[in-house]
Amino acid sequence: MITFYPGPSKVYPQVAQYAQEAVQQGIVSLNHRSRGFMDIVQETLRLLHEKLDIPADYHIAFISSATEGWEIVAQSLTVATSLHPHSGAFGKKWMEYAHRIKPMIEPGLADVLCVVQNETSNGTQVRMETLAEFRHGFTGLIAVDAVSSMGGIRLDWTLADVWIASVQKCLGLPAGLGLLIYSPAALKKAEIISDRQYYNSLLFIHENIGKFQTQYTPNGLGIYLLMRVLQQVPPIEEVDRLIKQRAEDWYTFIASGQAASAEQDLHLLIQNPALRSDTVIAVEGSAERIAAIKAAALAQGITLGNGYGDWKNTTFRIANFPAIDEEEIKTLKDFLLTNGF
Repeated sequence: MITFYPGPSKVYPQVAQYAQEAVQQGIVSLNHRSRGFMDIVQETLRLLHEKLDIPADYHIAFISSATEGWEIVAQSLTVATSLHPHSGAFGKKWMEYAHRIKPMIEPGLADVLCVVQNETSNGTQVRMETLAEFRHGFTGLIAVDAVSSMGGIRLDWTLADVWIASVQKCLGLPAGLGLLIYSPAALKKAEIISDRQYYNSLLFIHENIGKFQTQYTPNGLGIYLLMRVLQQVPPIEEVDRLIKQRAEDWYTFIASGQAASAEQDLHLLIQNPALRSDTVIAVEGSAERIAAIKAAALAQGITLGNGYGDWKNTTFRIANFPAIDEEEIKTLKDFLLTNGF
């Protein structure tokens, strides 16, 4: 089975070997306060800084998921309330969840700006140029959900104070591990707020990660697998070039099919090229056509991503993640060409 589902998505094939190593070498049985486990945490943090080009003064911690990251931002970094410009379902969910913790009373009081950099639901993205405008115009902290892009494209970390992601997309790993990356300014604000009433309060997380430990018994296997994958992948500059070239190829391919089709029954959901995601491509059509092409793909051993939210029945999504190889991309393109695209 070839999967283009945009999360959880394809894992690197080497992950099976790495998981076997973790069992055989007793890594999965390590106490999370032991020297052996702390060495793994330390090396994983070092590799994240190196391979993703994260600034040395930005801190990295492990959480359970990006959704937990939303909660941490609301509890530990928000005094009054947060602003949430959004273009899709996940940005809206973040807003609704955050405002249950810190309700929106007056937008002008907001001290945190929360942005979904890559909106998985519809294949849009906020580019670094736009984030730079936010940085220039907003005086509070900026938090970014980069679940579908971290590890796939190069991010300008200095444009936000908090970056949140999970490993089951561009990092090519099974679900169950999240990353929280935060700046000195975010840590300073957490110290001012001094939230310590939750197990995942940022100060508690920070105190533990400073010792290469976690505030709760972690997904030790997930951390080990992340370390091993980071050892194998090239620097983010190389990955970024690959993913952006593939995205350009995908958009050209789909636009060509749309132009050649008399019925034009399948087309790109996002018409404005400046808003299109590099890592999730959304294709729109009638509900009947979308259902038929997904069923035909599945019969050929290809899993396409379902639509999501408002686009649930009228789109399918194609993951453009690093773990997906060129032969799999060719297989999907050949399938689309032979199925009336």
